[in-house]
Amino acid sequence: MSQTAGFVGAPRTMAGAAATEDRASGDIRRVAVASAIGNMIEYYDFTLYATATALVFNKVFFPSSDPLVGSLLAFATFFVGYCARPLGGVLFGHFGDRVGRKTALLLTILIMGLGTFLIGFMPTYAQIGVAAPITLVVLRLIQGVGIGGEYGGGMVMTVEHAPADRRGFFSSLVHIGVPGGFLIPIALLGMLSATMTEGDFLSWGWRIPFIFSIVLVGIGLFIRLRISETPAFKRVLAEEGAADMPVIEAVRSHIGNIIFGIGAKIAESGLFNIYAVFAITYCKTRLGLPSQTILNGVLVGCAFECLTLPLFGALSDRIGRRAVYVGGMMFQVALALVFFQMLNTAQTSLIWLAIALGLAIGHGSVYGAQGAYFSELFPARIRYSGLSLVQQLGPILGGGLSPLIATALLAQYGSPFSVALYMVAMALFSAACAFGLRPLRAD
Repeated sequence: MSQTAGFVGAPRTMAGAAATEDRASGDIRRVAVASAIGNMIEYYDFTLYATATALVFNKVFFPSSDPLVGSLLAFATFFVGYCARPLGGVLFGHFGDRVGRKTALLLTILIMGLGTFLIGFMPTYAQIGVAAPITLVVLRLIQGVGIGGEYGGGMVMTVEHAPADRRGFFSSLVHIGVPGGFLIPIALLGMLSATMTEGDFLSWGWRIPFIFSIVLVGIGLFIRLRISETPAFKRVLAEEGAADMPVIEAVRSHIGNIIFGIGAKIAESGLFNIYAVFAITYCKTRLGLPSQTILNGVLVGCAFECLTLPLFGALSDRIGRRAVYVGGMMFQVALALVFFQMLNTAQTSLIWLAIALGLAIGHGSVYGAQGAYFSELFPARIRYSGLSLVQQLGPILGGGLSPLIATALLAQYGSPFSVALYMVAMALFSAACAFGLRPLRAD
């Protein structure tokens, strides 16, 4: 009797375990997709501003007789948004580590979306004078606070749902939201600029994608309401309780990982904005090429990066995060030496190839490994706050400054070789910092 019961019970137990595994697998896929879509919506807002900075804002908010000066002023407001990101990271990191990841993510998308939507109704410099760029800076700060809290929550949500041996792969799916978020606004702005006269585009056409962002905010809220809180956060609350001051605890206990993480982040974000933002300005103002040519190149690069990110994420699960991360940096050192030579040919195919290599291979390899790599630097109790500090302080020195510094170097020296040296220096510095990171045991 007992043997029969045991014999019958074994398949049921195995079936139950298989069903549980299937549910867990379905959960992580749903969370990863939800986080990727949310990340894409956030980067739609942020990228829209970056692209409009290169094409529109230097004319309608910062008019100047010298196009390069107008670009410098416009990129300065681009940098302001990066300065607001650490504030968002600290605020929402604290909230997410104490109250929950899900609630924090619902707030970030509202803040980010509101800032973008209102930019679509901004009066120009010709209409209200200096109040126009001032108002733009305020809205840019709102955007920065939203995205500062967004990334840490979305990545932690995915990493804490994923099995430890596949964190690289699933976290890289979240990162698809970044090139995906670049694709949509660039495609919209490119289509509008190609089908409208320049006067109409500068007058009102550029506003359409900003106003349309309110639709994406609604989609993002719907998706995020359907995902559950992470098992790791529930376990923290049950076993040890939330940290009283998670940011302070992260700084006290993991200052080395924070400092090296910030350094490792600099080139990832900085070089991305050289490929996707500064290249547009360079080809348009220095080479006199149609903006659509460069925009199409960025679209191609982003599309390929959507495919390469999960490949590099999965590779980091097999050979290690550091190997993939540093390897990607070394590739970008080599690419920097020929990047502007490829652009200077003014041949569409070579321009597209240069941008695609930068985004799909250079940035894709580093970014594919980064989500799991940086998340594993901190325990679950303070992971949202620790990850947010690294992810939002690093881009100030990297992505926030790189278009501004590259434009200033070009204005000062007149040669893109100075920009290439700057790219090499960033990549080598971040590669060195990656060797200083000390990931923790998975939890």
